[in-house]
Amino acid sequence: MKIVITDWKTVTDGDLSLDSLQAIGEVTAYPLTKPEEIVERICDADVVLCNKTPLTAEVLKDAPHLRYIGLFATGYNNIDLAYTNAHGITVCNAGGYSTDAVAQHTFAMLLSLASRTEEYRRFTAEGHWIGSDVFSPFCYPMFELSGLTLGIVGYGNIGKAVAKIANAFGMKVLCYTRTKRADAEVEFVDFDDLLARADIVSAHCPLNPQSERLFNADAFSKMKDGAIFLNTSRGGVVDEAALKAALENGKLRAAGLDVLQTEPMAADCPLFGVENCLITPHVAWAPLQTRQRLLALVCDNLRAFLDGTPQNVVK
Repeated sequence: MKIVITDWKTVTDGDLSLDSLQAIGEVTAYPLTKPEEIVERICDADVVLCNKTPLTAEVLKDAPHLRYIGLFATGYNNIDLAYTNAHGITVCNAGGYSTDAVAQHTFAMLLSLASRTEEYRRFTAEGHWIGSDVFSPFCYPMFELSGLTLGIVGYGNIGKAVAKIANAFGMKVLCYTRTKRADAEVEFVDFDDLLARADIVSAHCPLNPQSERLFNADAFSKMKDGAIFLNTSRGGVVDEAALKAALENGKLRAAGLDVLQTEPMAADCPLFGVENCLITPHVAWAPLQTRQRLLALVCDNLRAFLDGTPQNVVK
């Protein structure tokens, strides 16, 4: 069996082993694959594993032996499902592997914004504490999370994990989701109610036609003055120009983002250089343990398919 990995570098910098996949078949792992290289590299593959490589009908039609596509990701916007469904190609994603890591990163950003740890670290590193006339210089305003209201948009595994952490901090949790359920830890509300009541709004929804640019100028205008916006879901759920305006005109206190509309960040990204916008480069899912779990899940998915009992199938 010929297994082709098109973008192995997006999963590892050398700290993961291919042994588990090599035990299944003949593996060819490319660090990255340019669009014009896809056809040549997958044309004789039985299995393609990828993270973000676009597998369109145009390239898939030239891979006659392809039976299976496995994703090193939960999202599958890069796969032409209409084509794969029509041609009997099974597509399986990896859900749930990054729940704890993304929830952790969400609060890492929020805590940095609340406690101003980076600013105070820089203040001390630059020697400003030396010779200070007070032992606690109040240079950067801080705030407590306890007692504040967190609004979570999307209540899948990650949204639930974020709510659990918020409860531990003594926060009130609101949630907007298409599928409401019994949960004593959160209050389910509609979208506008969440925007109006939350001190912090955190996006954990998938990117689809309903959520694309959900956070636009209208949404930001409905948020509390001085609220904080967080996004560790997908960059496409945000109108970046509208977010920049809300940050620069003082409507929002700050934002913390791990995802952008274009990744890597484009040189003309509206949010580049915005002072009160904390941006990390889509690394919420990147702890080693998380990526080890991801690789194990991708292998399990492939083995299940070969055994005739496919799991985590997307259509």
